[in-house]
Amino acid sequence: MASNSTATLAVIPARGGSKRIPRKNIRPFLGVPLLSRTIGILRGTGVFSRIVVSTDDDEIAAIASSSGAEVPFRRPAELANDTAITAPVLEHAVRTLEAAGSVAEFVCCVYPAAVLALESDILQAYEFLRERPEMDYVFSATSFPYPIQRALRPRAEGCEMFWPQYHDARSQTLEPAFHDAGQFYWGRRQAWLASRPIFSPHSHMLLLPRFRVQDIDVPEDWERAEMIFELLQGQR
Repeated sequence: MASNSTATLAVIPARGGSKRIPRKNIRPFLGVPLLSRTIGILRGTGVFSRIVVSTDDDEIAAIASSSGAEVPFRRPAELANDTAITAPVLEHAVRTLEAAGSVAEFVCCVYPAAVLALESDILQAYEFLRERPEMDYVFSATSFPYPIQRALRPRAEGCEMFWPQYHDARSQTLEPAFHDAGQFYWGRRQAWLASRPIFSPHSHMLLLPRFRVQDIDVPEDWERAEMIFELLQGQR
């Protein structure tokens, strides 16, 4: 089949089996399915030639389609279990679409819970990657709110430091540390197909303020994310 070159592709990995928050990906987030809100953000950027949801779940597929995304295939069971990681899911999506003749030079992995991502962040990351051919990925990240060098672990009696050598160090003298924001990951087609690591010297962190980053893993996270979302909506 002849190739239909597609410049930009968004892939949302959204399996059905969420354990900590059941049916998380389609649970109403301020009255709208979580996945639908994220699809709306991606559509609002105007940058994607296709927005594809990779899922094993019929209900998720129906909501994705009604929200303006495509579901041109079902994800295999071996890529939809509790131990599945993101990179093989993205590789499967890219290869499946290419087999049908749709080739994307730039592919953005976006998690269903990326409801705090801003359209401007996604566009800025895309422009950075497009202008720097030496880069494989650009992803969102933020700083830890407290020096990780002074992290503690509980013990049967008392506690201990992970790195005791920093016991007397002043926090302002310690090197800042950052973590993945869990929102979006722009990558070049070949980087995804070769399963190149996202965290490497060939990746760039687009730094976000901490108040715009929230993992959604437990009910408390969900409530906090809704409050942040409403705050951001009020600023637009």
